[in-house]
Amino acid sequence: MRTIKTSTGASITLDGDLLAVMEALYHEVTAKHELERSFEDMVKEIHHLIEQMNEHERRTYLAESLFLNTVKYENDKLEAYMKRLTKK
Repeated sequence: MRTIKTSTGASITLDGDLLAVMEALYHEVTAKHELERSFEDMVKEIHHLIEQMNEHERRTYLAESLFLNTVKYENDKLEAYMKRLTKK
């Protein structure tokens, strides 16, 4: 497996696991700065990671991201629908 590094030097194994990348982003950008980070800080780090990926890796992680975001979107819609049902 190939690895990439965050701007602080933490290694991330590229094995198709988007959650591992998200966990690394959380630790390196958010937790290390005690929640004192900006949108720009996160975007900069994400771009830093993307620049280290080849085309195949980018496609793999984009597909995984779209899948997870679709599931999250569906769950949010279902939760809102369930809340409306319980209010009636």
